[in-house]
Amino acid sequence: MSKKVTIHPLKTGVQGLDDVLGGGIPEYSFNLISGNPGAGKTTLCHQIMFALATPERPALFFTAFGEPPLKMLRYQQQFTFFDSDKINESIHFINLSDEAATGDFDQVLARITQEIVAFSPALVFVDSFRSVLREAEHQPEDANNLQRFLQLLGLQLTGWQATTFLIGDFVSDSGSHQILTVADGLLSLEQSVERNSMVRKLQVIKMRGQATLPGKHAFRISSDGVNVFPATIVHKDPEDVGEASEALLSKKRVAMGVPRLDDMLGGGLPSGHSLLIAGPTGSGKTVLATAFLAEGARLGETGVIVAFEQTPGQSWIRTLDEMIQGRQIGLINVRALDLSVDEIVQRLTNLIKEMKATRVVIDSLSGFELAVAPTFREDFRESLFRMIAVLSGLGVTVLMTSELEDRYTDLRFSPYGAAFLTDAIIVQRYIEVESCLQRVMAVVKVRASSHSNEIRRFDITDKGMVIGDPVSDFEGILGGQPTRKKTTKSVE
Repeated sequence: MSKKVTIHPLKTGVQGLDDVLGGGIPEYSFNLISGNPGAGKTTLCHQIMFALATPERPALFFTAFGEPPLKMLRYQQQFTFFDSDKINESIHFINLSDEAATGDFDQVLARITQEIVAFSPALVFVDSFRSVLREAEHQPEDANNLQRFLQLLGLQLTGWQATTFLIGDFVSDSGSHQILTVADGLLSLEQSVERNSMVRKLQVIKMRGQATLPGKHAFRISSDGVNVFPATIVHKDPEDVGEASEALLSKKRVAMGVPRLDDMLGGGLPSGHSLLIAGPTGSGKTVLATAFLAEGARLGETGVIVAFEQTPGQSWIRTLDEMIQGRQIGLINVRALDLSVDEIVQRLTNLIKEMKATRVVIDSLSGFELAVAPTFREDFRESLFRMIAVLSGLGVTVLMTSELEDRYTDLRFSPYGAAFLTDAIIVQRYIEVESCLQRVMAVVKVRASSHSNEIRRFDITDKGMVIGDPVSDFEGILGGQPTRKKTTKSVE
């Protein structure tokens, strides 16, 4: 009596979905796939079916008042997961339209039972089951009992040890409460159009016996089918934070690729740090980011750049194209306007692991925000926190750029309130000297490390970024206040 029943999760074959489900679909479970028209319910179920079905574990796919099987297969075969060899061998399609049209649950149940006896399936799909229920609602109340039908169906399928998926719009339909209580698992899919972007989200509302990832997770439908991007959950224990702070003090330094900048940072950027480069248009943020990657390539360290803006083409440095072609730099070039931060994090994480990269550039946060669909911008700041935490966990050194309006008389670091999330900050800006604009930069912070607080001039030449001398006390930068040379130790 002390032994526990082991529930075996079935791998769905849908990238990212097993992580959200807590390991996969529980074997022999009774599941509902709910969503509005066009949300991707049928595509998701087909992808799961083709991934799991084998001659030893056959699948039955019942259709009711939805698309006829031939029409449905015509479109589903466009996906790469579609395998025509499995049709009529591992996968069988059955049309329930005649039985469903009667509204008689007994006839529907009898036909399903007949086919289950004939094929002994391990997987059963009914699309659209909600249409069967709606047809029955038009019949006299004493025609059949819905609750009785659902219980018999569940017992029938469980008795045959079949993992079942009923497809329809159950969540938004108030009349579906009876079937919601019977189900072991409930996945809700939704889609919305905001401006020029299509946003799709998936949520596991219910999954008995498994610890699922809470919240809504973005997903995309491509030629490969459904791809889910699980939202990253970040857990930080106070002890872990304390240990991390101790470790920062002993980190090795990463060369930036710009003469004098390493000295300003106290010997280079500590490995594994995240650095924010903030400044107005044309101040040299992307030039510095490119030098950072080029220095890594020179030292034999691979890198990755997520480019939301145009990349530089200066002749003074090996172009990014050359480094990309040489497999020294990996590129994620983003121009879509319907992304989620979680999608970018997944693509970035996969490329970092594939290339074993140690340096990452995100250029820029301003372009990043524009690429994110409007519905995801509401929690953009929280998403940045999760992204930085994920990259920190991978041990890579991250450089991010941020566009700032230069107001000349005040000092800001990020319009996203992201400055506190980063380990180091460099600010670039313009000053007016004798009726000419000059570029200057300063290191604002380097967590747990000494650094210079001098404000230094710099130029961008055909040989790259050249850092000059500190600005004199009499030139005045911030509202006419003089600056002084000294070294400070970060208190963070």
